[in-house]
Amino acid sequence: MNPVPVHTIDPQSFWEDPYPALAEMRAQNPICHVPQLGATLMVKRNDIFTCEKNIAVFSSDQPGGLMTELMGENMMRKDGDPHMLERKQSFPALSPRTVRDVWLNHFQQDCAAVIQHLKGRQEFDLVYDYAMPVSANALRRITGLTCMTPKQMDDASQGMIDGIGNYGGDREIERRCHAATRLVDDAIDTMMPGLQITPDTSLLSILSQSEQAEASIRANVKLAISGGQNEPRDAIAGAAWALMTHPDQLEDIQSGRASWLQAFEEYARWMSPIGMSPRRIAKDHEWHDVQLKAESRLFFMFGSGNRDEEMFENADQFNIHRDTSKAISFGAGPHFCAGAAASRSLIADVALPELFSNFPKMRLNGDVKFGGWAFRGPLGVPVRTD
Repeated sequence: MNPVPVHTIDPQSFWEDPYPALAEMRAQNPICHVPQLGATLMVKRNDIFTCEKNIAVFSSDQPGGLMTELMGENMMRKDGDPHMLERKQSFPALSPRTVRDVWLNHFQQDCAAVIQHLKGRQEFDLVYDYAMPVSANALRRITGLTCMTPKQMDDASQGMIDGIGNYGGDREIERRCHAATRLVDDAIDTMMPGLQITPDTSLLSILSQSEQAEASIRANVKLAISGGQNEPRDAIAGAAWALMTHPDQLEDIQSGRASWLQAFEEYARWMSPIGMSPRRIAKDHEWHDVQLKAESRLFFMFGSGNRDEEMFENADQFNIHRDTSKAISFGAGPHFCAGAAASRSLIADVALPELFSNFPKMRLNGDVKFGGWAFRGPLGVPVRTD
């Protein structure tokens, strides 16, 4: 039995591009303590796939965790029956059937409006001018917070995401997170009375009709916003960038040799918009001769597992024709992303095909940089439509 080995990183370099450091960890210390992050990292796909299901040891219950402190205790920070109950209560708003029968039509209408606004412009940014409002409008519909503007939804999501990843304790980031949660609470206060009179299939309405406590309803709506805006936003813009930089693969889709869903699933594996999920070690545990101490913090590094060389040939390459069935882009255990069906439909059925259909001569118009390791995406994707 050995103590957890230490692996040091440069935080700025890790934020700019975590993949070289993660590759070193997979090769040298697949389970290691990173002092700059204050956590033990698990970086191999099969380790994550197995251990995420062991909730008795790798617990999502984190009473003092950043997400719980800043956003309230949502279903992602509960295990076992309490988690499954709240997940079941949310399901009618997020089920594949509801996505198909209700949300898809809204996705199409809202996307068409965004595209119409962009028509005639020779230049725009895919992140802020296209992916942001497309994702935000979908989230406004699904949550029921239609009183919020797309910009407010995006700001609220980013504020909360930055807050729950603020392991360095930056006070300005914390302040913006509190502002974001107040904005969401105010929107819930605005919409709740009307939804109680005229219920619909939105998450706020569905949860209000359940027996879920109000504090949990608010926390779970904030969870949906924190995870339901920036990841689809970044995946839409990022996947479009990936296809423009791999024109042969874009041609395969447009000629029917591949699908938009393949492009999305491969991008989600390759760039992992959700790169990490934290856990609390609930009790002393040994894994692969490494001793994990109770009450320590561990990160499941989905972004690393998705580039595990033992699972994926040429894992650092974008290839829409690869088998992505072993990817863990949406998680691998009982906390598998509840919004996966909505994300797949929004991106693969609507956002990507409509973008390339309406702007067939679109090309990149500048450098594209990425940032983040817990949540990763392009910082901007400038394009010209010619």
